[in-house]
Amino acid sequence: MGKRVAVVLAGCGVFDGSEIHEASAALVHLSRGGAEVKIFAPNIEQRDVVNHLKGSPAEEKRNVLVESARLARGNIQDLAELKASEFDAVIFPGGFGVAKNLCSWAVDGKNCTVNEHVHSTLQAFHSAKKPIGLCCISPVLAAKVFPGCEVTVGQDKNVDGRFPDAETASAITELGCKHVCKNVNESHVDKANKIVTTCAFMCKAPLHEIFDGVGTMVQEVLKLA
Repeated sequence: MGKRVAVVLAGCGVFDGSEIHEASAALVHLSRGGAEVKIFAPNIEQRDVVNHLKGSPAEEKRNVLVESARLARGNIQDLAELKASEFDAVIFPGGFGVAKNLCSWAVDGKNCTVNEHVHSTLQAFHSAKKPIGLCCISPVLAAKVFPGCEVTVGQDKNVDGRFPDAETASAITELGCKHVCKNVNESHVDKANKIVTTCAFMCKAPLHEIFDGVGTMVQEVLKLA
């Protein structure tokens, strides 16, 4: 029987929701790994809405759960209904929605607050010693909730212009966590906390490399589950 894995989304679209390619990559690798997947998102209003064609704010309101349903093909539940006891692991794809809707990192950085249902979900899986997978900007959730944990968001320096958000690593360190430098096709496993992270689009890399990197994260999560 396959592992039961919950996937938590933050909307639909890189600039104000979940990064679609990361979410899809995670779901494909989970499917290939024989996992039984259920998808969740918080039933809250998005912090903002971005016109992805123009890259500018849009004067409208959208709901995170409703938008995430686009990625889930309609098969999704309110995050408030997620019970860690029913799953073997949880995975959070990245995208600015994580830093805007699941927490306030986009505005407050290391001083951010984490959505109550996101926080309780992370705590529940951690307390049950069940693995947590995070990619792109999502590792900041673990850094905020679990001081002292180990994560990666890629490199701590903008190597060859490939890591334009390298300062995120410093903010993670300031939270009392250990940042481990990894390439886009690698993931880091914090064995003590069962937290698996990979940088994904925090690195400017070809899509197939990001897809493969997310795959290493998924594989390690399934091994720990």
